[in-house]
Amino acid sequence: MKTSLWLLLVGLLLTGCARSTVEKRRQERLAAYTELSPEQKSTVDQGKIKVGMSMDAVYIAWGKPAQILEGESSQGSTVTWLYHGTYLEEYRYWAYRGSYYYGDRYYSSPYMAYDYYPRGYVSAEVRFEGGVVKEWRSLPHPGY
Repeated sequence: MKTSLWLLLVGLLLTGCARSTVEKRRQERLAAYTELSPEQKSTVDQGKIKVGMSMDAVYIAWGKPAQILEGESSQGSTVTWLYHGTYLEEYRYWAYRGSYYYGDRYYSSPYMAYDYYPRGYVSAEVRFEGGVVKEWRSLPHPGY
């Protein structure tokens, strides 16, 4: 029962997040999108980013970051956008079923049960210098 509820909750969360599409974000920041080069427009339309893109282009391609970090390097101020992902982690435990009384004692059969709990992780990070992408990387799913 717990597993079904968790899967339903995760499904609802993922469905809610899917509504924020590239097309929707493109309309939201149409002025910034029209200023992109044809190559950058094509990349953004595919939901991808490249070094040299503006913050607006990254927003249109990937959406709003989960966290924004400010910092400084030898080149000057930096801004890092972090994107989060979610995975289900299995949790195993001993449970009991088939309880019965025999004489004056209570007996039950142990079995290995499991549930899944949603866990968050940083799935990608984008570092900006001077308002343009200096570097980016995607990070591995911790469940693999």
